[in-house]
Amino acid sequence: MARRDGITTLCYLERDDKYLMLHRISKKNDINKDKWIGVGGHLEDNESPEECAQREIREETGYDIPLEDLNFRAAITFVSDKGDYELMCLFTAPAPDTEPIDCDEGVLEWVPKDKVFDLNLWEGDIIFLKELMESDKFFSMKLEYDIEDNLKTVIFNGKKLR
Repeated sequence: MARRDGITTLCYLERDDKYLMLHRISKKNDINKDKWIGVGGHLEDNESPEECAQREIREETGYDIPLEDLNFRAAITFVSDKGDYELMCLFTAPAPDTEPIDCDEGVLEWVPKDKVFDLNLWEGDIIFLKELMESDKFFSMKLEYDIEDNLKTVIFNGKKLR
């Protein structure tokens, strides 16, 4: 199937007040190299964001999460001075009690929510993760990075914060 470049999903699976975090250490030329993120990826032909999130979760963790258990929490727009553009559909979902399979993109680890911010995260991810933890409301965010991957602009629900 063809990828829909520019449109992605990311899901933070939850269990016992922890997020399943993926330490991206395995792929070459990975924009997320050495960062900790949720699981997800690019939409393929004819997929909805929920279907993409479900497929990516299954591929990366082995979990088969029902579509109705995926909580669409935010639309995040990423742009950078490198010319990158991405519209990310952000989800949370409850995880089953079993352990995930090995992931070829990195190492999966259950991290207590209060320890997530000790990890090597993108600066923008810190902002939207705090919002995920503090509110159940759907939100929109635009994150602009410079050529050195430093966060320079944050727009939250249409309001410029930085």
